[in-house]
Amino acid sequence: MDRSPRPRPLPHDAAAPRLAALAALLADETRASFCLALLDGRAWTAGELARYASVAPSTASEHLGRLVTGGLLTEERQGRHRYVRLTDERIAHLVESLVSHAAPEAPERPRSLRAASVSGALARGRTCYDHLAGRLGIRITEAMTARGLLRQDTGFALTEAGLDWFGALGIPLDRSAGRPLARGCLDWTERRPHLAGAAGAALCAHVLRSGWCERFGSGRAVRATPSGLRALSELLGVEPASLDGRVQGPSSDAGPAVD
Repeated sequence: MDRSPRPRPLPHDAAAPRLAALAALLADETRASFCLALLDGRAWTAGELARYASVAPSTASEHLGRLVTGGLLTEERQGRHRYVRLTDERIAHLVESLVSHAAPEAPERPRSLRAASVSGALARGRTCYDHLAGRLGIRITEAMTARGLLRQDTGFALTEAGLDWFGALGIPLDRSAGRPLARGCLDWTERRPHLAGAAGAALCAHVLRSGWCERFGSGRAVRATPSGLRALSELLGVEPASLDGRVQGPSSDAGPAVD
């Protein structure tokens, strides 16, 4: 008779089922595509997302129901229209972080001229939920750090000079939402963190409202306008050419976006 001790069962971790359920939600390409589209911070209709992912409306509705039930999306209704958006900044940060880990080290070459154009535009500048990402977001973050407005040595934090800078520009900082004032969000095209949190959201809203940047196309791509290039140069010393990747820099060799 075998009297050797039986192995003890591993202790049950209550978080394991929740983690598995979350992973299952994002394990479908259509649902993942929806979440990536919603990183622009805006609300989309089910029909718009269906066309974006090239699926039938009934298929989109089924997938959106699962994402809403799982807490990744929230829905709003206006009349006959149903809109969905990412639940909050935490979900956007989760999606962006996962993409940064999933992106290949050597991005695939775009298969068409249109794909190459979209990919290049997203790499140059885009919104990540409610803050700036891509080369534009990285250059601004680097410039703020170099000028002593932002610290990254012990995590992201605005300095006193940074708080004064926001105040001088008339950019209000919302500290009532319970979100960090400043935090880093890993940029999946540049492979380094850009500014997120309440400060990142306020800065993004300001540059769009003031006309320093503009959205273009139907996705998340943004680009600096001529007045924005002047403002970024005067206020932060950001060289306009660096936003196009025409000068060598610490992140100028990053490949194009892959979504």
